[in-house]
Amino acid sequence: MMIISSGPRRLLIAVVSAVAALVPFSSTHAEMSAWAENEGGRMRLVALAPDTGGKIRAALQIEPKPGWITYWKEPGNSGIPPQITIAAESGVTLDAIAYPVPKHFFNGAIEDIAYDAPVTLPLSLTAAGKGPVTIDAAAFIGICKDICIPFQANLQLKLGPAIQSHPQEEAILQAADARLPKPPSQDFDVTAHAMSPDRKTLSLDLVLPGEGKTAPDIIVTGPSGYAFTKQIGGKRDGATFKVDIAIGKLPKDYDIAGKQWSVLVIDGERAMETTLAFQ
Repeated sequence: MMIISSGPRRLLIAVVSAVAALVPFSSTHAEMSAWAENEGGRMRLVALAPDTGGKIRAALQIEPKPGWITYWKEPGNSGIPPQITIAAESGVTLDAIAYPVPKHFFNGAIEDIAYDAPVTLPLSLTAAGKGPVTIDAAAFIGICKDICIPFQANLQLKLGPAIQSHPQEEAILQAADARLPKPPSQDFDVTAHAMSPDRKTLSLDLVLPGEGKTAPDIIVTGPSGYAFTKQIGGKRDGATFKVDIAIGKLPKDYDIAGKQWSVLVIDGERAMETTLAFQ
């Protein structure tokens, strides 16, 4: 079980210099903001002009320096998940953030779910009204090596006309989409799931691609701030896999009935993400 908390893991630097922690940037480049930088890496905003329905394809590009990591949506024992806020006065709303497939990192009892290489988080935005669009976003991420540094920056850009071609931005967004886990398919899915009466274990039956012999990596995310990865008694028989995931402590008085959790399964070069509904 992993409970995301503010407990000790590395030395967490909560107060850092203005250069490292809060860096406002603006850009006259129409589809990319300027890079915001700190000692562990840099990030910027990329977007395309709204379509006829006001929908905007965008992304937050994050480039950790070698040896540094940044976090997935549920970071592990202790970490900072990405947070993006769009200024209300910009007339743009953030509908969703998507997350490419992360990695597991272990350092003793510390478990991180994170990225150790450049990663691009696809964003779904909606612009209200017509005319030119200015995006004013505040991005907040954690970036860690021997210490963890909260990295916050204001990222601004103005979007040009949709009739213009922007191949560089389109390539960045297409590459980000390609790294997302896929939805379930006939050869890669969770075929059954059940929570134990004491809510200590979650049983999963899966069909996996290929005829591998090793256990897949499984990340179950439940209530916000909780991720579970410990496998108990996993048995793979060709393309089928049965396993229990240790759940342990949940929030006090948490009622699982009617809830939906998510599960990410990584098997070799393929990754699948789906939801688990509980009656």
